[in-house]
Amino acid sequence: MTDVARNVLGTELVACSYDPLTGYFRDGCCHTDMHDLGSHVVCAMVTDEFLEFSRSRGNDLSTPRPEYRFAGLQDGDRWCLCALRWKEALAAGVAPAVILECTHARALEFVTLEQLQEYAFTG
Repeated sequence: MTDVARNVLGTELVACSYDPLTGYFRDGCCHTDMHDLGSHVVCAMVTDEFLEFSRSRGNDLSTPRPEYRFAGLQDGDRWCLCALRWKEALAAGVAPAVILECTHARALEFVTLEQLQEYAFTG
C-alpha cells in the first residue's frame, strides 16, 4: 500500500482495533484492496444486538474460533465490518456505532456519509 489510506472524513485512516486484532489484513485497520470481496471497511463498535443479528445471517462473530486465532467478539469490541452487513443492519434497525476516523473511504461506495454520521460513536 503505497498511497495513504483515507477515511470517510477525507483524512488519514486511523487504526480501528488491535485487541481484538481486526481488519481484512489483520493489521488493526480497515484497509482494503481488490481481494477484499467483503469490503471490511466500516469500523464499528459491536453490540450484543448486532452480534445476534449477524449470527442470524450466517456470520457468527461471537463464538471463539481458536483454529483461526479468533477469540470471538463481545459487546463493545471494535471490528472492521463488511460494508454491506452494516448497511443490512442499518435497514434492520440494529446498526452498531461507527468510528468515522477509522472507517475507510470505500464505505461511501455502499452507504452515505450522512448515514455513517448518524451512527457516529461519540464516546
